[in-house]
Amino acid sequence: QVRLVESGGALVQPGGSLRLSCAASGFTLDYYAIGWFRQAPGQERKGVACISSTDGSTYYADSVEDRFTISRDIAKNTVYLQMNNLKPEDAAVYYCAADLWCPTVATVKPSGVGFWGQGTQVTVSS
Repeated sequence: QVRLVESGGALVQPGGSLRLSCAASGFTLDYYAIGWFRQAPGQERKGVACISSTDGSTYYADSVEDRFTISRDIAKNTVYLQMNNLKPEDAAVYYCAADLWCPTVATVKPSGVGFWGQGTQVTVSS
């Protein structure tokens, strides 16, 4: 059974940093690509980063390029999202997702993703 558990969400000041974790079970990270999505109140869920299952290639939405870094620890079966220089517009519930095609992470519809975690809240405010 596929399971994704996010953690690490918190309240952070603008300009601050945060690292989210996504612990996967029921499969290994060389089987499914893993993506991070976010959804702010009243907005659509959008992909921000993805790491491929095959060679660990990474993909980012333009809005987070150069500020966010997605990585994985194969031994821990965990994917991370390091978020630096956070802005108020980054505030959202962040979701971990599995089974997607990374090159389309910024545009894929939620229905095009296989599995979801429960989400973790990120608040950016002074």
